[in-house]
Amino acid sequence: MEIKFTEENLKKLKTAMSHYPNTAAAVMPALWLAQEQFGWLSAEVLEYVGSVLNIPYEHVLGVAEFYTMYNKKPVGKHHLQVCTNVSCMLRGGYDVADYIAGKLNINMGETTPDGKFTLSEAECLGSCGTAPMMQVNNYYEENLSKDKIDSLLEKLSKI
Repeated sequence: MEIKFTEENLKKLKTAMSHYPNTAAAVMPALWLAQEQFGWLSAEVLEYVGSVLNIPYEHVLGVAEFYTMYNKKPVGKHHLQVCTNVSCMLRGGYDVADYIAGKLNINMGETTPDGKFTLSEAECLGSCGTAPMMQVNNYYEENLSKDKIDSLLEKLSKI
């Protein structure tokens, strides 16, 4: 696979870069575009982002490693990020994570053999009032119960 932004993503990146005083400041939107296009941020993708922005690989790597929303290894089609911070923990966040792990027969941080699901722990997703909750790819599933999880997993397994 050639690592190169599509013309559309290059256009988006140039627009994003116009909002910042220098290219280094645009590293986060560049990483987000790269993750959307390539699925995850391999060392080669990080090097490419650095070359596009004309900044050192180490700077790009540092940003990617610091922020948890960037995937540094491949994830399944449906990335289930269960919040286990205080509010979610007190309202069953770990029970939700354990239940999903059992249903999918994987451990935290693993991907199902068919590549459909990856289960991750999230530190805080900022939805304390709807705990327990998780982020599925880029949207929230809140007020989780076993029935709601079963229904969601069944729906996602068909996609």
